[in-house]
Amino acid sequence: MTIGLLIGVIIGLVLGLTGAGGSVFAVPMLILLLGLPVDQAVGVALGVVSLSALFGSISNWQGKYILWIPALLLGLCGAMLAPVGRQLGTALSANIVLLGFSVLAISIAALMWRQATRSPQQSTVVRANGGSGDEDYIEPICRFNDSSKFNLSASCITALLASGIVVGILSGLFGVGGGFLIVPTLAFVAQVSMRQAVATSLLIITLISGTGFFSFAQKNVLDWQLLSYVCVGGLFGMLAGRLIAHKIVGAQLEKIFALSLIAVTLTTLARQLG
Repeated sequence: MTIGLLIGVIIGLVLGLTGAGGSVFAVPMLILLLGLPVDQAVGVALGVVSLSALFGSISNWQGKYILWIPALLLGLCGAMLAPVGRQLGTALSANIVLLGFSVLAISIAALMWRQATRSPQQSTVVRANGGSGDEDYIEPICRFNDSSKFNLSASCITALLASGIVVGILSGLFGVGGGFLIVPTLAFVAQVSMRQAVATSLLIITLISGTGFFSFAQKNVLDWQLLSYVCVGGLFGMLAGRLIAHKIVGAQLEKIFALSLIAVTLTTLARQLG
């Protein structure tokens, strides 16, 4: 189970150090290094991602960075749709799910590369880091409201719920956290700082991935020992990410992760379909 611990550490570290898309490493690594079937890899990924995100959320709990109303709207909507994505995954063949996941993973890698190139300053904001100061706090203002405050107008609620639907289905189907969509959505809809968006995304990921995992666990046989090893590794990875974040994060690191994600995904796809 040493490999399981190592995989967990890598997943937690990547989730902690990168912006959106770190958790997408989980599925290909579980398939490639442990030989898990696609469906089992998705289930384990949902478990480790939800627990790691919960750890990161606790780190941000005392600060002002979590936007509670958007988090609950988007998170609860996504949580209700995650089991639908999981059912869809069981209805499709393993190769179709893996192919769809590969397209998603490569798209996320492309977005990571684009962000690192066009907005390198955003690469310094990490999920594992829990701040408590006011330097990055911006009062949320819904882009779809005329008011200067975050009022829950119909258009604002619709934007958050629509994002929750997409993230929930993708999370249940592919075992991803959905931060690649949550972070830019929050930054656009609520017009807040990147630190507030990534802190809020962790709470949303916890709700959505956790629901998807419980849905999976109720209907499938799960290797709980393996899951425990990977989750322990994920917590250590998140902790390590928090300790070393300010020393190594940056645009170049995010580009390395993007290239690594493409390489791991294509290798997994080639081995599975070859």
